[in-house]
Amino acid sequence: MRTLTLLASLMCMALSVSAAKADRRVAFVVGNGAYKNVAQLPNPPIDAKAMAATLRNVGFEVIEGSNLSRDQMTEKLLDFGRKAQGSDVAVFYYAGHGIAVGGSNYLLPVDADIKSEMDVKLGAAINIDLTLDQTMGDAKVKLVFLDACRDNPFAAKIKSNSATRSVNVQSGLAEMKSGEGTLIAFATGPGQTALDGQEGNNSPFTRALIDNITKPGIEIQQAMTSVRAQVNEETHKGQLPWGHTNLIGAVYLNQAPTNQIANAAPTAAGSVPAAATSGSSEGVELEYWRSVKESNKPEELNAYLSAYPNGQFKALALARLAAIKSGPSTTTRNLNAGVDPATFTDDASQLTEDQIGLDKGQRRDVQRRLTGLGFDTKVTGAFSEDTRTVLKRWQAARGYPSTGYLNKLQHKALLSEIVATTPTASDDSAKPARRASAPSQSAPAQNRSGGGDPGAAFVGGVVGGMMGGMFRR
Repeated sequence: MRTLTLLASLMCMALSVSAAKADRRVAFVVGNGAYKNVAQLPNPPIDAKAMAATLRNVGFEVIEGSNLSRDQMTEKLLDFGRKAQGSDVAVFYYAGHGIAVGGSNYLLPVDADIKSEMDVKLGAAINIDLTLDQTMGDAKVKLVFLDACRDNPFAAKIKSNSATRSVNVQSGLAEMKSGEGTLIAFATGPGQTALDGQEGNNSPFTRALIDNITKPGIEIQQAMTSVRAQVNEETHKGQLPWGHTNLIGAVYLNQAPTNQIANAAPTAAGSVPAAATSGSSEGVELEYWRSVKESNKPEELNAYLSAYPNGQFKALALARLAAIKSGPSTTTRNLNAGVDPATFTDDASQLTEDQIGLDKGQRRDVQRRLTGLGFDTKVTGAFSEDTRTVLKRWQAARGYPSTGYLNKLQHKALLSEIVATTPTASDDSAKPARRASAPSQSAPAQNRSGGGDPGAAFVGGVVGGMMGGMFRR
């Protein structure tokens, strides 16, 4: 009996894995704030980056952009439209200025310069209805989140230049109806304006979306109820998100309990399987940190600190902010010297790594160095799948072929990078970072919970990245 039960469980697991693999998810995420002809919005790019990280954490392929011109938005939308064809779940998220003219809604690229209703209708702005129809039309489930109900910055110009003076120009966005299998959510009600939030932070609507839509086992419409409640409370009833849904089945963006999946009503194209990826708060924070850890923009790092004031990467974020403020360290040596250009073209594999002959201590040294450079991995002396993934990230950041394995040239290049180290009794106190020439001579790098000099790790990463770009050119 136990054997039959075990076999049944294994079969269910196999079916679940197969369904998760078949579940194709695509998202368009854009935040426009650096407008050239109207007042700028500081937060939409930060909102978009946070939303992109949240969606990637639950299995979405994300087409992401910030501060896009009309041509750049068109290019991103074309890419999204191609990838969203036949997808199981397609998400459209936009933060920035949006306007309603003549009952239709439009999104504003950062180079928009609208003087009349004709400018809008001839393409200076992007028609939302047409865009959604063309890009997401045949996706099984369509989720639309518009944090674009800020005040219309072109309203006065459009009205003053209208031939009839009776053109309908609203302050917020106009009401929209969703088609079959679609959920549309606005930051606030039709014709009303939404808050952008405190500068350097997420807007109330986006923050509520991030907090709720990927909670494990929470159906999307239940999540949106929580979003409305959170925004309403946070803004002291000054803003109430509004939406329209025509979903015909239960939709989960994160793995739901088995009984919920079994009881979920089918959509028009069949049931939507839950994502296999965990959406824990730790996972969301990790994705958020990965999205900003190499940023040179203080506002993006401050946004992480605002979202996670006691986060596990707080020390690294503060160190990077300090490094950005103070500029490149004078202790950074010229990494160009002695690096073979073949490092950037030669492939690496299990064979080339075996040829190096790394023992357990040398593997631990590699893991310490990666962690010291900001590519966090566990120091175990064994190259697990986690270490291979981190190696790929390090290789990509340096411009090397991303295989997850080392060759002799890449190993030598890694040993030559400056990492945060623990000073020993023999260290010269005037030397803030020690030069590593071989594993046996180097001090262990500190992980994020220890001491060391995170600023040095940041500098080493930046210089290494610059080398990769230079040799690629």
